[in-house]
Amino acid sequence: MLMITDRAKRQFEEMLQRERDNMTRVRFGVKGGLCNGLSYTLGFDTHVTEDDYTESIDTIPFTIKKTQVDLLSGATIDFKQDMMGGGFSIYNPQAEKDYCCSSKEEEVY
Repeated sequence: MLMITDRAKRQFEEMLQRERDNMTRVRFGVKGGLCNGLSYTLGFDTHVTEDDYTESIDTIPFTIKKTQVDLLSGATIDFKQDMMGGGFSIYNPQAEKDYCCSSKEEEVY
């Protein structure tokens, strides 16, 4: 389903350690589409509803809306660091297939 690189895993582990609630999960989602391209959302959440899909990927707990699972299937989350700082980068092979003008890779900070 979803994949994360070792760099992303380390960053998520550090960020989750700073959260005070041990029920905290990474919420990953997508918004937009068609010729506007896809925008990805990453955040933390402690609430899981019946509309959510949950999975642990390399020990990192994720929550995704069930309606977005197919669109995010095969996506890879990476963490990139440079002189200007760091951020998460998403590579999604589904983006090009399903949306006419979207980019396969987008940085999410």
